[in-house]
Amino acid sequence: MTISEVLKWKAFNHPDGEMRDLSFLDAHEALYTHSAPGKADKVYRFYVTYSCHCFCKDYEHQTPAEKAALMYVAPKESRPFCDRRYQLARQYLRMIIDTLGVRKVIHAGYGSYAAVEVQLENGETEYYYVVFDVFREKKKYRLHVSSAYPVEERPGGKAVSFFVIAHNLSTGKALPHPPK
Repeated sequence: MTISEVLKWKAFNHPDGEMRDLSFLDAHEALYTHSAPGKADKVYRFYVTYSCHCFCKDYEHQTPAEKAALMYVAPKESRPFCDRRYQLARQYLRMIIDTLGVRKVIHAGYGSYAAVEVQLENGETEYYYVVFDVFREKKKYRLHVSSAYPVEERPGGKAVSFFVIAHNLSTGKALPHPPK
């Protein structure tokens, strides 16, 4: 692929001495099949990439020395590594992206969309705000996750079907936007 985002993430050598593998965020292909009664299935193929904001966060309470020790240097920016974001991404992010066709997706503002709920192993729901953009790049359908982070309350936002987003992208129509 000749995509303008990180295709393979390098592992992070954490100050605690343990390496944090990031290969689960390497670029990949995701297929979404839309089935509608009386119509042939439509398959959408997206190439998916992730931002370092899925596992990095700059906290105000960190000292300059703490920030420096946790700094992850990515091609477009550098930010301190965040174990909480990393653990959530490692456990849930790929599964969320792979199941966008059956998940609740909302408008996230600025032309972005978000998936917001995750079922934890204990059956509880956690709000995990996964912000993504869809677009065409070099004749391919692209999905870029610009950020992913936990939130305390269910985020607001008008629901939108991922398949409406994909259909509009594939037919050259304007992408869905929230009502004004």
